[in-house]
Amino acid sequence: MTEPVFSAWPQLRTDLMRSFPRFYELESDGPLMMDLGGDGWLLEVKPDESVLCQYGVAMDDVMALMSDGTPEDLGTDEVAKQAKYFLQPAVNKYRALLLQSGFVEETETTDEFVAVTFARAADFQNRAKLEDLLRWCIREIGRTA
Repeated sequence: MTEPVFSAWPQLRTDLMRSFPRFYELESDGPLMMDLGGDGWLLEVKPDESVLCQYGVAMDDVMALMSDGTPEDLGTDEVAKQAKYFLQPAVNKYRALLLQSGFVEETETTDEFVAVTFARAADFQNRAKLEDLLRWCIREIGRTA
């Protein structure tokens, strides 16, 4: 099942990339992404009218840290648990601020990564309000850049 897409997404995407030149896309007509500073946070605007602030880690990186260079056969659940533990200090830094600002926290785990995601619906019809939200995210989370 695919997520609903804002009907004017192609134009909005173009406008946002013009207003925020640090946005990039991994797939054509897909979400816009922006690195928020040097500590690994990511801002994402999705065509389903949502804005995400997320912090994640690759499972391979966690596995390398856990195995300390030895080729252990670590279970995915064990690696994911350690990844979540690894993410907590950075997430705790912004959790209260994001939750108070209307974001909802979720954890996403795949075979490739574990990410803590804070998502919030955004009114794409009101571009000024959307851009204010994006500037707020950049200012509050990206200020360490």
